[in-house]
Amino acid sequence: MKRTLDISYEHYATLADLDEGDRRLVEEAEEATTTANAPYSHFHVGAAVRLKSGRTLHASNFESEVYPAGLCAERSLLFYVEANYANDPIEALAIASNPSERECYPCGQCRQVIVDVERRQKSPIRVIMTGAGSATVVDSAEKLLPFTFKL
Repeated sequence: MKRTLDISYEHYATLADLDEGDRRLVEEAEEATTTANAPYSHFHVGAAVRLKSGRTLHASNFESEVYPAGLCAERSLLFYVEANYANDPIEALAIASNPSERECYPCGQCRQVIVDVERRQKSPIRVIMTGAGSATVVDSAEKLLPFTFKL
């Protein structure tokens, strides 16, 4: 039986079109790119989250000489939040990169971890993917990974 999968998302031609809270979160993600350690790919990624309490946190990617020991910005941040703020649900996650020639989308592992966090906290995470002055936004990571892994 053939089925159709329809995924809704928002696209913003300019970051100025985002609401103020999302725009500030994107700015934090952009700032986080400056702390990235990316001596091999030269692709600096920053991520920022807004928690239900209003607190914002950010992290960047880290590449290691003993590849694949490095870690993406999103997973670095999500693991930190889960270890330190597990009872303060994540409402939104912004992702930015430098260079920023196109929007920065999470890798497959990051997509699965975002979905895992959504399941644990029992609420969706708004994901804001930015680059080249524009943004694509989904209201849940499940829209980025509709066929998720489940034990």
